[in-house]
Amino acid sequence: MSAAELYTKYTRVWIPDPDEVWRSAEVIKDYKEGDKSLHLKLEDETLYEYPIDLQGNELPFLRNPDILVGENDLTALSYLHEPAVLHNLKVRFVESNHIYTYCGIVLVAINPYEQLPIYGQDVIYAYSGQNMGDMDPHIFAVAEEAYKQMARDEKNQSIIVSGESGAGKTVSAKYAMRFFATVGGSASETNIETKVLASSPIMEAIGNAKTTRNDNSSRFGKYIQIGFDKRYHIIGANMRTYLLEKSRVVFQAEDERNYHIFYQLCASASLPEFKDLGLTCAEDYFYTSQGGGTSVAGVDDADDFEKTRHAFTLLGVKESHQMTIFRIIAAILHLGNLEIRVERDGDACSISSKDNHLNSFCSLLGVEHSQMEHWLCHRKLVTTAETYVKSMSMQQVVNARNALAKHIYARLFSWIVQHINKALHTTIKQHSFIGVLDIYGFETFEVNSFEQFCINYANEKLQQQFNLHVFKLEQEEYMKEGIPWTLIDFYDNQPCIDLIEAKLGILDLLDEECKVPKGTDQNWAQKLYDRHTNSQHFQKPRMSNTSFIILHFADKVEYQSEGFLEKNRDTVYEEQINILKASKYQMVADLFQDEKDAASTSPVGKGALKISVRSARPAIKAANKEHKKTVGHQFRNSLHLLMETLNATTPHYVRCIKPNDEKLSFKFDSKRVVQQLRACGVLETIRISAAGFPSRWSYHDFFNRYRVLMKKRDLCNNDKKQICQTLLEDLIKDPDKFQFGRTKIFFRAGQVAYLEKLRADKFRAATIMIQKTVRGWLQWVRYKKLRQATVTIQRYARGHLARRLAEHLRRTRAAIILQKQYRMLRILRAYQRVRSAAITIQAFARGMIVRRIYHKILVEHKAITLQKYTRGWLARTQFCRVRTATIVLQCCYRRMKARQQLKALKIEARSAQHLKKLNVGMENKVVQLQRKIDEQNKEYKLLNEQLSMLTSAHSSEVEKLKKELLQYQQSHQGDDNQLISLQGEMEHLQLELEKARGERKVMEDSYIKEKDLLRKRISDLEEENAFLKQEKEELNNRIICQAEDEFAQNTVEENIQMKKELEEERSRYQNLVKEYSRLEQRYDNLRDEITVIKQAPGHRRNPSNQSSLESDSNYPSISTSEIGDTEDVMPQVEEVGIEEAAMDMTLFLKLQKRVRELEQERKKLQTQLEKKEEESKKSQVTEVKTEVTSEHEDFAYNSLKRQELESENKKLKNELNELRKAIADKATQNHSSNDIQDSYNLLLNQLKLANEELEVRKEEVLILRTQIMKAAQQKEMGKNVESIANDTRWPNSDKHIDQEDAIEAYQGMCKTNQLLEAQLQDQRREHEEEVEALKNQMDAMKEEMEKQQQTFLQNLQLSPEVQVEFGIQQEITRLTNENLDLKELLEKLEKNEKKLKKELKVYMKKVQDFQAFQTVVPADRRQRECHMQVAVQRKEKNFQGMLEYYKEDEPLLIQNLIIDLKPQAVSATVPCLPAYILYMCIRHADYINDDQKVHSLLTSTINGIKKVLKKHNNDFEMTSFWLANTRRFLHCLKQYSGDAGFMTQNTPKQNEHCLKNFDLIEYRQVLDHLSIQIYQQLIKIAGAILHPMIVSAVLENESIQGLCGIKPMGYRNRCSSVADGDISYSLDEIIRQLNTFHTIMSDQGLDPEIVQQVFKQLFYMISAVALNNLLLRKDVCSWSTGMQLRFNISQLEEWLRAKNLQESGAAQTLEPLIQAAQLLQLKKKTAEDAEAICSLCTSLTTQQIVKILNLYTPVNEFEERVTVAFIRDIQMHLQERNDPPQLLLNFKHMFPVLFPFNPSSITMDSIDLPASLNLEFLNKV
Repeated sequence: MSAAELYTKYTRVWIPDPDEVWRSAEVIKDYKEGDKSLHLKLEDETLYEYPIDLQGNELPFLRNPDILVGENDLTALSYLHEPAVLHNLKVRFVESNHIYTYCGIVLVAINPYEQLPIYGQDVIYAYSGQNMGDMDPHIFAVAEEAYKQMARDEKNQSIIVSGESGAGKTVSAKYAMRFFATVGGSASETNIETKVLASSPIMEAIGNAKTTRNDNSSRFGKYIQIGFDKRYHIIGANMRTYLLEKSRVVFQAEDERNYHIFYQLCASASLPEFKDLGLTCAEDYFYTSQGGGTSVAGVDDADDFEKTRHAFTLLGVKESHQMTIFRIIAAILHLGNLEIRVERDGDACSISSKDNHLNSFCSLLGVEHSQMEHWLCHRKLVTTAETYVKSMSMQQVVNARNALAKHIYARLFSWIVQHINKALHTTIKQHSFIGVLDIYGFETFEVNSFEQFCINYANEKLQQQFNLHVFKLEQEEYMKEGIPWTLIDFYDNQPCIDLIEAKLGILDLLDEECKVPKGTDQNWAQKLYDRHTNSQHFQKPRMSNTSFIILHFADKVEYQSEGFLEKNRDTVYEEQINILKASKYQMVADLFQDEKDAASTSPVGKGALKISVRSARPAIKAANKEHKKTVGHQFRNSLHLLMETLNATTPHYVRCIKPNDEKLSFKFDSKRVVQQLRACGVLETIRISAAGFPSRWSYHDFFNRYRVLMKKRDLCNNDKKQICQTLLEDLIKDPDKFQFGRTKIFFRAGQVAYLEKLRADKFRAATIMIQKTVRGWLQWVRYKKLRQATVTIQRYARGHLARRLAEHLRRTRAAIILQKQYRMLRILRAYQRVRSAAITIQAFARGMIVRRIYHKILVEHKAITLQKYTRGWLARTQFCRVRTATIVLQCCYRRMKARQQLKALKIEARSAQHLKKLNVGMENKVVQLQRKIDEQNKEYKLLNEQLSMLTSAHSSEVEKLKKELLQYQQSHQGDDNQLISLQGEMEHLQLELEKARGERKVMEDSYIKEKDLLRKRISDLEEENAFLKQEKEELNNRIICQAEDEFAQNTVEENIQMKKELEEERSRYQNLVKEYSRLEQRYDNLRDEITVIKQAPGHRRNPSNQSSLESDSNYPSISTSEIGDTEDVMPQVEEVGIEEAAMDMTLFLKLQKRVRELEQERKKLQTQLEKKEEESKKSQVTEVKTEVTSEHEDFAYNSLKRQELESENKKLKNELNELRKAIADKATQNHSSNDIQDSYNLLLNQLKLANEELEVRKEEVLILRTQIMKAAQQKEMGKNVESIANDTRWPNSDKHIDQEDAIEAYQGMCKTNQLLEAQLQDQRREHEEEVEALKNQMDAMKEEMEKQQQTFLQNLQLSPEVQVEFGIQQEITRLTNENLDLKELLEKLEKNEKKLKKELKVYMKKVQDFQAFQTVVPADRRQRECHMQVAVQRKEKNFQGMLEYYKEDEPLLIQNLIIDLKPQAVSATVPCLPAYILYMCIRHADYINDDQKVHSLLTSTINGIKKVLKKHNNDFEMTSFWLANTRRFLHCLKQYSGDAGFMTQNTPKQNEHCLKNFDLIEYRQVLDHLSIQIYQQLIKIAGAILHPMIVSAVLENESIQGLCGIKPMGYRNRCSSVADGDISYSLDEIIRQLNTFHTIMSDQGLDPEIVQQVFKQLFYMISAVALNNLLLRKDVCSWSTGMQLRFNISQLEEWLRAKNLQESGAAQTLEPLIQAAQLLQLKKKTAEDAEAICSLCTSLTTQQIVKILNLYTPVNEFEERVTVAFIRDIQMHLQERNDPPQLLLNFKHMFPVLFPFNPSSITMDSIDLPASLNLEFLNKV
């Protein structure tokens, strides 16, 4: 495109600016060819004309679209030039606080001068395994790229970290090494990665110092090689150093310091071990105080010194060597404080022999005082003839002293580096390495000397290597894609390098001048002028004859030649060195003994292959005439060796930038940054990229991004490559502006910006169309609303007028009606008055007439009444006279007739015939009754004989049945004995009845009195108790009112804290288990390595056959003591702490279980006591009622008693029938002999007869009962009836009752009365005992109430918090006392239980023997065969749920059931079948009481499971299978342990399957630990499967097609470390994988609670990985990604609902990810938006919210960025939060697992063994 097309109106450009380097402006007038200026408008609205050179036609740089600003990779910018790079870095650094940015293959790191939370372990794990272009730029991404390429290409790697002082090189190198140490940890126990990191504090202490630019500046270069083995674990390291700045030891510029170690030692001089050093503060020493300040803000030298000493110890430096090191450093400080005195006019100097510092120097180094005093001021001159000793001047002595100090420090530095290398050395063969080069960047100061010359020379070499590498990568990319290769012109600095290092170059001339006896810096400078004046890279300054200028790649630098020769020679006098060689300290002497050897083994020699110090500083030799290598020569050789190493590796570049010189955080100085960008080669990389095709797109991404520019007919084509070619040919006419590769499209600089402009124009046009349509629709809606409102107003107005008219008409009509009614009422009232008056007159007149008539009638009625009464009296008088006369006549007549009849009866009574008739009837009656009595006596005797016969037959048969009919026989004999005793006592009871009645009356009277007293006492106690309760309630209310709020708040906080502590303890406990399993795995790996090493050179690996459990010593013996399960108390143990619980775990578990059981027992006793109190109250009421009742109630009681006896008789009868049926069934099953059958039939008949006899007796008893009741009624009739009974024998013949029956009835009644009295006495005794117990309890309660009153009074005087604590303490003491009391009772019960169990075992054996004896009966052969067949069938039916095996079959059992078992083999059977089989084997071993068998089987089972899990450590199905079986096996051990807590849901059949002899509680604990290990392995396997899918499926996959727009990508996205065929996943694949997990776990019978916890853990990992990736990726932080992410999360939530996992807590783990998605979608402009974000994002930390806002990137141009002010507003709102400083979530965090107890409903006897398991050797019992 032409310039006229690019520089149009509104186009933004960059123009130079003296202050800001580059300034943005906007074109306000289209540019035309030939214009001399460009009309611009600056950002401050000022107009500016930019002049254009017509010859050069240099137009200003174009500015990139805003959508490209802030890119992760500078090569993604469409316009690649200096202002674009500078602006992009500034936006990322200042606005987004991103310190890392890619520039092609270079990572640009800007020092933030602030600690950032982006270097933690979580960030390392987040970058580990990721592609370099997928994550935001980071030093960890570069390190991961190097590590991945080393593993993939098997080629050594190098990371080159460069930059000027203060840019952060050392920190970047340190973080890179930390990444390698974390990711590639050592495979052995040497912890080499820890030692590699420990070398950093030492090297910083002895090699770093404070400068004006950096508080921790590295004053030497170093190259650290980290070695790896074939499995890419760190095995060792090696360090090379370059050009230590020795001059800093003796000189520091203003505001600078010496090396840190000097100040650290001075800060710790007060320690006891350093008293002999004679040190004081750093201000007292010349070598540490020249710069002024001796401290650094924010640095504690004493604390750093402790870290340095710890690092020395960690690296294996002996304590004696450490002390010698510190003595040497202190000696250097004392050497700098020597007082030198001038003598003989300045030609000679001397040092006082009493100088304290000289004495300290000599004593610390162990040298002779006099010799050192002499040779510090003199030197030896050796000629061919003789040797002279010459005094030195003041300046010469000072130079010699400084040279000696520098030499000592340099030798010490070399020794420390050498020992660090020895500590990091390994004997294992190194497979590959990664080198980290931390070297100084390009330097230019006002005064540049020899050090700056060497530094810049090294940077020239590195820049050349960098340019060649970048050029090579570009060429490889073009050739790979088939792009025509055109030569790219790039800067080659080989001429500048030749100027320095070529023959007769600067270094050669310097070495030559050093060899001249009287060579000077001026002569050397003159030689440079003469030799190199014509060189294009060398210049002579105009105003100086001792300086020279070199044009480096970054800038031209002027060097002062003064001091070059002296620094290149690095001269130290031989006499001083010889004194040090003679030191009495061996280490001091050794520092200087190996100089010749060190000189001979230069870095070029064979020593390069070994671990040695390849130092760039010269090897110090004596100042004699021997030829020795100069500093420049050594530095050149070491630099060549370094370049050879780097060229043999794959380099990775990190360029550190210093943003400002003031060391202010996140301040960007454009001038300083541009200067460094030019110096470090970043702009050269940009220039090389811009010269070719810097912008590159894959066809797929280009199609998705620019499909809006395509035509509809083009989109119908399925070939995306052809569509892209057609589009570009239509849009870009110049074919040289783009090229089509095999997989990518290559664009020249600026073309992507042009395409983005076209795309934005298309969107803008579409937006205008949408806006037009929407605005028209809005106006139409507004019009309709206005029209509707107008119509509504009119309607209401018309309605109002109509209502007004209607109201007027209504009022008019109402007025007329009122008038009408008023007039009518007035006339009506007048009429009514007249009518009322007429009626009144008529009423009075008629009343007068009626009263007159009534008065007349009344007088007549009275007269009639008088007449009536008079006539009646007369008639009655006459009737009485007539009746009296008649009665007199009748009496006389009747008296006469009676006298006549009396005479006739007397005559008839004297005749005998009448008497005979009466006696004949009476005799017949007597005879009949006598006969009836005889018959009844005979029947009674016959029944007695039959009953005796039946009793004898029954007893004989019961003896034959032995113990099976023992209970029935005892009951029958008991009935006979009872009958005999009752008959014997009948006579005594009749005599004692009267006596008993008297006693009963006395007892009743005393009982009534005692009862009254007790009632009074109880009422008093109840009143007192009620009063105390009321008082207690009042006190409680007062206490609650005082402390309710505080107590509630404290309780909530304590509960939350205790829950947190419980979770932490549980997680800590499970982490210990996890760590144990990890160490166990590590031990196995080491053992495998040892076996591999011992074997032949082959690479065969034998799996480990031994588990770590076997190496831990044997399991504890099986305890027979019945102790409760430990699972319930494990949380309590965890709360106490693992360390405390480890002291005596078993005792602690026993006590915990005992306390819990005693607490339950206490509750039971308390409930029983309450029941007793209620029963006592009820008994009191009933006793009062019984005292009032009469003898009729006694008979009622007797009848109730008889009913109870009848019910018991019925029960016995039923039991007899059941027993008879059982015997019959057993007889039919056993098929016994004919004799037994006959005897059984006889017994059965006899039992039937007895039953019938009992029925008859029952009827007789009923008859007797009725007779007794009637006799009692007769007794109550009175004495008259008794006299009649004595006079005549048959008082009433109709009732058929004789005297014997009445006597028997009376005796029975006496007997029952005596029994009732005995029962009454027993009840009275029991009641008295209960009353005494209640009295004791009341006294105890009274004492407790008094104590509680005292405590309450004391509590009221305390504060509410103390009251709560005191109350809790009191409750604890009370519970402990009760528990200790109950503990003794429990122990007694346990002992009794053990005895009963032993007796039960003996009894069971006897029963089994008896059954076996009965089954062995001689019979015929057929009967035997039938019997055997029936027995076989009976065994199958009566399977006892036990499996028997021989001891020698145990390995085969473990092999077939555990090791070789596949989950598919038992998929069609009962879930967890192996667990049931193992338990049935354990149960049989328990049944036979075989301790060793149980121990061996359990140990083998656990070891077998561990072996299987180790073998299948990546198999989810196998791990889930054995987790389910392990848990089911543990459930069975609990369910059938005999512990009541685990048997609540058991059926009676299941209770029969409990273990009898052994308590396997300790093995249950081991299985619990094993379950935790299996669960953690299951999570690890599932996480490893899901982890690669999460980012691609959740963040990158387009579930909603066309929603995500793809932005231009940079070099890092183009050149990823993985192959081209990168695998991408969709969300459906994750859901399918989750379905697979769920199906496997559900089918294998894993507990639902565990399944829920598994998915909670997996969903947490999905959320954490996705959120961490989101926080580290700028390209996915957009609105469209938020929409996509929210949709994907909703799919996961829907899956949870479909699987009924809502209550698992998995959905809550997605909350941070949901809030992150909502944060991307929310509006981010106003303060209300900020408040909404803060209230919504409660699960995100402040750092995460700010990070997402900083990363938020618009995908399209019309989206707006988040402003810095809005982010600051968010930070202000979130200041009150106390969020952790951690940025990323720990996706490896594992929630503590809680294993439930789920008993099985399956009984053991219902389980069958499939033949596929090959367990034929197991026998069912």
